[in-house]
Amino acid sequence: MLPAIVGGVLVDGLSAVWIVSGRPYTRVRRFFAETDLAVVAGFLTHRAWIGAVVLAVGACTADTEPRLAPVSTDPDLSFSVDEGRNDNIFYRNGPVAAHLVATSGRQPRLIVAFPAGNSGVSLWFDEHQHEVVWSTVDDVRGVSMAAQNGDVLYGIETELSLSGAPVRLRRGVLGNVRSIRGYAYTDETPVEIDVAPTVRNNRVVWQRTRLDGKGGYYLSVEALEGTIARTGSAHFELVPDGNDRLRLRLTALTGDEPLTPIPADRVVTDQATDDELSRQVLAFLSYEQKLLAGSWRYLTYFGRDTLLSLKMLMPVATPELIEAGLGAVIDRVSPGGEVAHEEDIAEYALLRRAGDVAVPEPIFDYKMVDDNLILAPVIAEYLIDDAQGRQRASSFLERKTPLGDTYGKVLVRNLRFVVEQTRDFAERPGTDTLIRLKAGKAVGNWRDSRDGLGGGVIPYDVNAVFAPAALRATARLLDAGILDGFVGADDSPLAAAAAMATVWEQRAPPFFHVRLDNETARRQIHAYAQYAGVDAEAALAALGDDDVRLHAVGLHADGTPVPVVHTDDGFALAFSDPDSVTLRSSIETMVRPFPAGLTTPVGLLTANGAYGDRATTWPTFSQNRYHGAVVWSWQQAMLAHGLERQLAREDIDDELRAYLADAQARLWRAIQAGSGTKTSELWSWSFDNGEYRIEPFGQRAADVTESNAAQLWSTVYLAVQPPNTDPQLSGGM
Repeated sequence: MLPAIVGGVLVDGLSAVWIVSGRPYTRVRRFFAETDLAVVAGFLTHRAWIGAVVLAVGACTADTEPRLAPVSTDPDLSFSVDEGRNDNIFYRNGPVAAHLVATSGRQPRLIVAFPAGNSGVSLWFDEHQHEVVWSTVDDVRGVSMAAQNGDVLYGIETELSLSGAPVRLRRGVLGNVRSIRGYAYTDETPVEIDVAPTVRNNRVVWQRTRLDGKGGYYLSVEALEGTIARTGSAHFELVPDGNDRLRLRLTALTGDEPLTPIPADRVVTDQATDDELSRQVLAFLSYEQKLLAGSWRYLTYFGRDTLLSLKMLMPVATPELIEAGLGAVIDRVSPGGEVAHEEDIAEYALLRRAGDVAVPEPIFDYKMVDDNLILAPVIAEYLIDDAQGRQRASSFLERKTPLGDTYGKVLVRNLRFVVEQTRDFAERPGTDTLIRLKAGKAVGNWRDSRDGLGGGVIPYDVNAVFAPAALRATARLLDAGILDGFVGADDSPLAAAAAMATVWEQRAPPFFHVRLDNETARRQIHAYAQYAGVDAEAALAALGDDDVRLHAVGLHADGTPVPVVHTDDGFALAFSDPDSVTLRSSIETMVRPFPAGLTTPVGLLTANGAYGDRATTWPTFSQNRYHGAVVWSWQQAMLAHGLERQLAREDIDDELRAYLADAQARLWRAIQAGSGTKTSELWSWSFDNGEYRIEPFGQRAADVTESNAAQLWSTVYLAVQPPNTDPQLSGGM
């Protein structure tokens, strides 16, 4: 009884110690809860109560200096990508996987993103009067640390130098990458994740547990040379020493559950091109649980990105990689058969649920309309056309989702959705029965926004390509017999898929046809060139006396076309077999020089609004817009993949074959002009003194967002390669 009374008195009396030490009161209580009270009584019996207090305070303050343990000395991945002002360092070692982004310039920042939980930590600095530059001083090391709640945090430690200091440190943001991304756009974070820094021994520390009390996040910056001076309650200045040196030790950790990496040597086969950087990027984004879309901004599952990447990588991808990706897609298919586009996981799921649940179950996003139609064609290629896939089809389809359904059953659920969604148009072809963006949603296909569709709500790729392709794939999967054990009595409508596909193939594309007479087209090209500040001579010469024929990027709600030249015709070449006239016209406009078409000396642009309205279309599709006149690496690859597929056909004549081969050579010259940035998500350009120059996207004031340095579907050049018939293109990417 006496020890309990004494213990209670001591616990209450240690409030003063708690205030002085700055340690949580619960830590003091935990010390006594976990300490044999007989020992406490013994201390008191021997009038050593001061020793008990000291012991308790020691337990509460001992971990103010982190006890880091090395993970290993031999990482399986360690590489870097320099992109404009961003130095990107990637590291993976056992349970540690991290991407460090060190951004130089007038607004420096440090971000460490982790595939574990799509989590991260970040430091943001006030705008500086002049450029400051980060430099790496030491290699990245994998480390771990025990958290206060008993969980283990994993991350990295490294040393950096900063020239151009002093700089003022504005804020640390810790949590989910979605929260960090939000802060980059708005300078705001949810109040639930705010954390005040602490300063001790020339070191600033931000740390907190996750909202559900699990894991946690830790960020530390220590001045090894120079000092850290407090300039406000939560603001600090990093000041060089007398020799103008500022050297910092950065420690970044997450407690979110690590993913299980697919080893780098089991991602692609020996048939993949000898491109070490693309292999490393692909490996960094590949895990048994899922393939990640890109880093640093999209370190989680994206359905469309996974499926289109697998389609292009399939000739060189291992079954382990293919089935990890396809399995992740099937695991997330909705009860109604829709493919999940994205997922909110870990702490971001808690934020979405306002912290109402203790377990952060993922929240899946089903707002897109294109990825629902891509699963069937891609999985058919694997299970029917790929030799290894055919052998593994039965065992793959018998696998179980987390909810206990077989993959075969879930796949049939998606096929049922495809047929139901496409039935109205097959029965009553018209713009009113084409597939539209979901009501109330401004996004729906890979172009991701109403801006990307120029205000349209009926996407070209969804209706002219993916809907008929999904129906064809449905028929193929049924005919192959591999779904016999999963198709039920209620699935008889699936038998109509082939006939429905024919209607879609013949009737949907014409709604998107746009034709401009030569005079109008030349006038638009000339005016747009002046607007964009580029030379129109080559574009006008390539146009000659021809009219312009193109497929609109989309249709408005009333069925009128959005006259924007785009790369989505590459999908048609990759997923279908257009007739000769359609095949030639699909390519013709794309390969013309910009601004008549899409070809520039720095790559194939993903959109060109020259033929649209000056007031709305031109600014919407500028080189500062995410889906504007910019270069997406994978879109070039998709067209190259499609051209290779068309050239393998036996039903085209020699003249068309020669035209396709010429277009292929032109495309690859454009692709190779940007080979130095090929693993990036996208890039932009500037035009000066008659020349185009690549510009990293997101590092100019007018850019609406930024590009990832590592993107899943930008690694597909491991499989998509230039023809070996052109000596200028030998050597691959």
